[in-house]
Amino acid sequence: MDSGAAGQSRSEQRIGLLNGFAAYGMWGLVPLFWPLLKPAGAIEILAHRMAWSLVAVGIALLFVRRWAWAGELIRQPRRLGLVAIAAAVITVNWGLYIWSVNTGHVVEASLGYFINPLVTIAMGVLLLGERLRPVQWAAVGVGLAAVLVLAFGYGRPPWISLVLAFSFATYGLVKKKVNLSGLESLTAETAVQFLPAVGYLVWLGAQGDATFGSEGVGHAALLATTGVVTAVPLVCFGAAAIRVPLSTLGLLQYLAPVFQFLLGILYFHEAMPPERWAGFALVWLALSLLTFDALRIARRNAVRVAAARGAVASAASRPAAASAASPGREARETVV
Repeated sequence: MDSGAAGQSRSEQRIGLLNGFAAYGMWGLVPLFWPLLKPAGAIEILAHRMAWSLVAVGIALLFVRRWAWAGELIRQPRRLGLVAIAAAVITVNWGLYIWSVNTGHVVEASLGYFINPLVTIAMGVLLLGERLRPVQWAAVGVGLAAVLVLAFGYGRPPWISLVLAFSFATYGLVKKKVNLSGLESLTAETAVQFLPAVGYLVWLGAQGDATFGSEGVGHAALLATTGVVTAVPLVCFGAAAIRVPLSTLGLLQYLAPVFQFLLGILYFHEAMPPERWAGFALVWLALSLLTFDALRIARRNAVRVAAARGAVASAASRPAAASAASPGREARETVV
């Protein structure tokens, strides 16, 4: 690789890292946004988020001019069904998260995204028949112990965390089957959500319970920006995903729950008794094990790839060397 290509590659990676930090940073700081939408209830906020998200991603698609995928998707009922399932699951995830933040459960919500990788691994074993390495088994076991400790600390199972983790893991599994890019996938999902969301908002307005417009222009504008709050981090994430190695992206994903956890303690002043600290410590231990194992495997794979490339390059150089030597040998044979 020449210096120009190497410089371009490093520049692309820097752009990817900046987009990754931006995406996970925005997701991590979003608990500051949802309380601004009060006195709107969680379901009304959710309905606005679903409706305005379609508007936001539709505008984005107008700029990038990618529409061919929509025709292909419409002609594939199975994929359309998977999109509908993804839309239903992410609706549960979004709605519960908004309710959690606005009712003082930011720390418990952050726990859901901490344990999400563990739930994803467990679903891979149970649903896809994947085999785990010993370190991954240890991480899952520690994560299960953490849930039990937290259940003791809360006096109940941490159901908010579990529903958030399982819904988002299911969402990721279904999106993998649909196989659409982030922007296109969100467009399809919000298209499914749009009519029910608008129908609910119309009904809420007819009941006289809607806050859109009744709380002033500023409040209405904030409700409209829920689409931007949803779409912009996803666009940044998409820009990062094509430029940053998957192992790096996997590490960046922990930024969002870390920010949420810190906001819950330092800004919202939620309680953290000792048993809750113990549960979180076990979760972080499990994630540390997963991270160590992922980095170890990535390093081993990189060494294997480099060795394979070296072997290919060496094999390719031998015929060239042989062909370069053959004219001299032929000349000697002619002289003899």
